Amino acid sequence: MLSVLRATRPVPDPDELDELAIARAAAGDKAASRALVERYQVRIFALVSRMLAVRGRAVIEDVAQDAFLDVFRRLREFRPGGPARLSTWILTIAARRAIDELRRRRPEPRAEVEIAGTARADAGARRREVLSAIEAALAELSPELRAAFLLREFHDLEYAEIAQALAIDLGTVKSRLSRARTALRERLAEVHDD
Repeated sequence: MLSVLRATRPVPDPDELDELAIARAAAGDKAASRALVERYQVRIFALVSRMLAVRGRAVIEDVAQDAFLDVFRRLREFRPGGPARLSTWILTIAARRAIDELRRRRPEPRAEVEIAGTARADAGARRREVLSAIEAALAELSPELRAAFLLREFHDLEYAEIAQALAIDLGTVKSRLSRARTALRERLAEVHDD
């Protein structure tokens, strides 16, 4: 009987905060709150910085901090046994904050990086050119397309998790990802030599 009980218990995900730590953080425990921030800050900052790359570091840090404040305000609402992992729930909040920021302000003009066009340009210059093109292509996507793309490609969320995170239908997720990939392919074809 004991083996049956063990088999039915959910296996804790080592990448997620456990239920006790979540409850302690929701109750205001400083150590648990610090553990939550330390566990998820890299993921939140990565998502927000990719979505808001053209806005600058100060805006990125403000939005990431606002996302964490929102997480702590709403942490009592999160249900560990519910349909979403804590990381998905937190990335949802961060993505929505970044989308709000993108809708609120126009992008600031960016200085174009001049890359040497000679045949003897080193591999580092080519890599910088490609990375710059990827960043520019991502910046050109609408906030909705960018959020879906980044949640899938950089944060490995499943389609259903993205649908839940962005409060959209599964078909809309597929459509947004397809449109984002097409736009990125077209934009990046301009810098691809082959």
